[in-house]
Amino acid sequence: MASKERYILALDQGTTSSRAILFNRQGIVIGQKQIAFGQIFPRPGWVEHDPEEIWATQLAAARGAIEAAQIEAGQIDSIGITNQRETTLVWEKATGKPLHNAIVWQCRRSAEICGELRELGLSDLVREKTGLVLDPYFSGTKLMWLFNEIPGLRARAERGEILFGTVDSWLIYRLTGRHLTDPTNASRTLLFDIKKGAWDQELLKAMRIPAPVLPKVVPSSGDFGVAGKEHFGVELRVGGCAGDQQAALFGHACFEPGSAKNTYGTGCFTLMNTGPSPVVSKHNLLTTVAWDLGKGFTYALEGSVFIAGAVVQWLRDQMGLISDSAESEQLARSVEDSGEVFMVPAFVGLGAPHWDSETRGTVVGISRGTTKAHFVRAALESIAYQSRDLLVAMEKDFGSRIPHMKVDGGASANSFLMQFQADILDRRVILPEVGETTALGAAYLSGLATGFWDSTADVERNWRQRREFIPKMAQEKRDQLLGCWDKAIKAARAYR
Repeated sequence: MASKERYILALDQGTTSSRAILFNRQGIVIGQKQIAFGQIFPRPGWVEHDPEEIWATQLAAARGAIEAAQIEAGQIDSIGITNQRETTLVWEKATGKPLHNAIVWQCRRSAEICGELRELGLSDLVREKTGLVLDPYFSGTKLMWLFNEIPGLRARAERGEILFGTVDSWLIYRLTGRHLTDPTNASRTLLFDIKKGAWDQELLKAMRIPAPVLPKVVPSSGDFGVAGKEHFGVELRVGGCAGDQQAALFGHACFEPGSAKNTYGTGCFTLMNTGPSPVVSKHNLLTTVAWDLGKGFTYALEGSVFIAGAVVQWLRDQMGLISDSAESEQLARSVEDSGEVFMVPAFVGLGAPHWDSETRGTVVGISRGTTKAHFVRAALESIAYQSRDLLVAMEKDFGSRIPHMKVDGGASANSFLMQFQADILDRRVILPEVGETTALGAAYLSGLATGFWDSTADVERNWRQRREFIPKMAQEKRDQLLGCWDKAIKAARAYR
């Protein structure tokens, strides 16, 4: 092997698969590996993962990416980690043994707990300190559920025997033995004061969560320890960590306040950089930490759609209407429109801007003439409609129009969806040359910590546009469709 260039290894631990990607100094992929893992559905609305499977698939993916790139592990400068954010784990400090399956961010089992906290009058306190809303989506109430359901867990936690973490903390612990997280993940727990940058004692007391279980919070670009030699044959520094959506915002080089991106993954997530000061949403969006480069927080507004790419999986796996994701685009293009069919894929409730955990999936407008193609097209269009609702709320909160939307994620490869998204947004939709933006953001955070890249200016120079979708839809048609979408949302929320 003649080349001795250096690279960054990004671990991208997602909801349905573990991926690892190696990037060079220009931010170009030189090797990658992706491994799917199981989804566990104990009851309707409940979603779990096996923590050991998360770890095993992530480690195997990392080793596979190194093999695919045909490099030596010693050429890796450092590791960056990005992860599905609100997924909640607890494990024994002494052994690293998980004490329950990971409770996935999609899981709604703590809805009753959220209701009890609202009845205690905690909604405003949570909003003020964390920027979040009391919803089962977030980690804190999932952790409360675990303490309520596992006998003796709280007592063991108070004795310092138990550790809690989101997936980033779990991977860092398995790699380095350290119990750490970064502010982007901490800010999704309902337990972290995003203004003070610290775990909040008042919220911990109200939720009866022992402080010793919490990880130490360090900057997103910083020192997360050293991955042991047993993992890759050499010791490797872990220099970056961020939740998947914040990592994507960073990977898109959205460094100016008002710049925004949308990621089409299992869910759909719109984030806007709001700068060094948090913006309090008046339209049911979240205020969250975008990143910390060691010089103070950058904040973001976020809107979260729970079911986006997952609706395509559902069409394939549960309904058998398509054999693969690519077929959804072909079917959608085979009809002129959705035939007045509108789908609200609220399989686990509605996220922003509605925050209604009781709503379930609904389809309206079906007629005798409805075909499989209309049904599939309505499912794809629902992703764009939900994203449009987020953008409108975001612009109202920030007080200015977003000129374009940078996009990434699996469904951004669907040209039909991206054109429809541009049409329904009445904005340009821009795809980057390097589509693995989430992993790239984690790589940049790590490389900035080690000096692999000198500054965010290097990141901006690396970002390149691959394709742009220009809105073509007439305003009258857009208004008509949006009116029907609003009616579909109301119909879905009326069903209990």
